Amino acid sequence: MEFESEFKERTKRQKIRRIELKVISWILVIAIAIAAGYFFVYFFLEKASVYDSSMNPALSSGDKLLIEKLSYKISDPERFDVIVFKQGKGEHEFTNVKRIIGLPGETVKIVDGKVYINGSVLDEEINTEYIAVPGTAAVNILLEENEYFVLGDNRNESVDSRSADVGNIVRDDIIGKALFRLNNFSIVSSLNKKSE
Repeated sequence: MEFESEFKERTKRQKIRRIELKVISWILVIAIAIAAGYFFVYFFLEKASVYDSSMNPALSSGDKLLIEKLSYKISDPERFDVIVFKQGKGEHEFTNVKRIIGLPGETVKIVDGKVYINGSVLDEEINTEYIAVPGTAAVNILLEENEYFVLGDNRNESVDSRSADVGNIVRDDIIGKALFRLNNFSIVSSLNKKSE
């Protein structure tokens, strides 16, 4: 009888130990998943907001964007990418959203409402209005090795690279590429294309 009682006690302890090990393994799996998710979001994704109408009609004030940060670590930004970048310094730093128009090494100029890249009219992928104010781009702007010229899609309401307050965007200030509009889960690159 004592042997039977001891056997039951040992079996009970073994069951408890197996349950404890399962609980510990599940906690470990959950902790690793949370850490991996945090790592992924911290290094590869970020959320940003649109604060003005400078990207209308593609993006509106109040839109929430999912930014993908990895691609610009392994490749260069491309013309027409919608980017999120840092603007201002210190406590006055904020994020801004614009479309890349000019690439490093290119010359940008706006004449008679049209954008010229290296002397040729830019055939834009999006529908844009006539540019009434060329700003600093009324004369040739030569982009340095790490500089980008950006414009808002709402050209006559946007404060962008044509303004001395914004100027050319330095590569290090680019946070990432706008990937999705979270309000309605639309892919940003497909917004506001020219109709065929």
